[in-house]
Formats: sequence, C-alpha cells, structure tokens
Amino acid sequence: MTLRQLIDAWTRPRAAEDRADIVAEARSHVGYVREVNEDRFLSRPDRGFWAVADGMGGHSGGVIAASTAISALEDAVDGDEPLGDMVVEAALHRANQLLVAGSKRAQGMSGATIVTARREGDELVIHWAGDSRAYRVSQGKARVVTNDHSVVQELIDAGALSNAEAKVHPQANVITRALGVSPALELETVRVPFLPGDAVLLCTDGLSRSLTVKDLTDPSHSLAHSADRLLRNALRRDGSDNATLVLIARRS
Repeated sequence: MTLRQLIDAWTRPRAAEDRADIVAEARSHVGYVREVNEDRFLSRPDRGFWAVADGMGGHSGGVIAASTAISALEDAVDGDEPLGDMVVEAALHRANQLLVAGSKRAQGMSGATIVTARREGDELVIHWAGDSRAYRVSQGKARVVTNDHSVVQELIDAGALSNAEAKVHPQANVITRALGVSPALELETVRVPFLPGDAVLLCTDGLSRSLTVKDLTDPSHSLAHSADRLLRNALRRDGSDNATLVLIARRS
C-alpha cells in the first residue's frame, strides 16, 4: 500500500474549518548524546502553518534561539493579520533582530536554523534558513525541496565534493545562513504542490542526516506510525543530535 492509499484510508470526522483535510504529527527527541534538546517546533493545522527550528550556541543559547523563532511565528499565526508571506517573513526578521541584539549583550553567539511551511490552496510555501529541511512525498516518490545553506552544500553545488564526502567533511556542521548570526537575515523561499494524497516532512539535521527515501515511501499504518518510525530510525542509525520532525499530510 502506498502512502497515498494510506492517507485515503484514514478516517476522521470532517470539521467545519477550511483546513480539515490536513493532518499533522510532530515528534522531538534529545538524542542519545546531548543533555539538552535545542530543537523546537510549531504545528498548527488549523491555520495551515508548521515550523521546525534547530537551536545553535549550546545549551541555553540554542534553546533561547529556537524558542524565540517559534514564539515569533506563533504570535504571527495567532495575530489579526492574514497569514501571508510578508507576515511570516516579518516574524522571522523580528526574531533575528532579537537574537542578534541578545548575542551582542551576552558577547556570545546563539542562533537557529528554521524551516516553515504555510498552506496556500493547493501549494505549500516553504521558507528556510540553514540546514533544516523540507521533503515532499507524492505518488510514492520523495524528494527534498530545500537546499541546505551550508559550507559542504556549496562545495557539492560547485562540483568540488560528493554527497558521501560531505558527510565526513570537517566543516559538515558549518551553516552559512541562520537566525541570529547576522543583522541581515537571508531567507530562501520555494512553493511546492500540496495535492490530495501528498505529504510533506519538515525536520532538523538530526533526523535528515540518516534519512532515506525508503523511510518516506514505505507504507505504514497511520501518519502517527510514520512519524514514530522516522524518529526511531534516526535515533537507531545515529542519535548523536537532537532530532525533530513535523509530518504533514493532505487527505484525498
């Protein structure tokens, strides 16, 4: 059974809201090495909005950075303005300003990678900075729809490094864009189809570094089971970092 067929099989009473054809599951785990989970997520199917943030800076610094990003987005989601690109981007820029100012006062860096998804009809609008990723699964095929903002990805894009070499490169964890590292935040945006039967995964690098296409396309009993399996596989294969995911699916 394909993922699309599984989504077709799920049953839940239809709510009156416009977004009742969307279901989502979120998971987060500290991993087996780190003491603190610096990841944060936001899952709001009622507003057609989701986000994952991966804090950097160690312990409290990373937690504050990721929490600041998610809090700013939550305020935007619950605000009075229609939730469009400008509102999402403004929230992320506000979070960036807060983090940059806080880093100056503390004389130390704290930042966060971010990836967000906002539903707009039959599309999802993805914003991101850093190496937190978005994947789309459609008709049994999966592909990553974001491009990591990292040193090794730039080397891969230039043809100077293979994907296998990138995994063991000494700068594998060096990010070129993130919230809180520069007064001028650079976001990248892409629109992807989000059709009945499709699924989209947002995740931190603690999950994506060991993710396989088979993980995303193998059949499962439910969306909750799929989310559990994705997290379990990441922890079993690696577990050296915090791992967080939001799995979003649209019913047929």
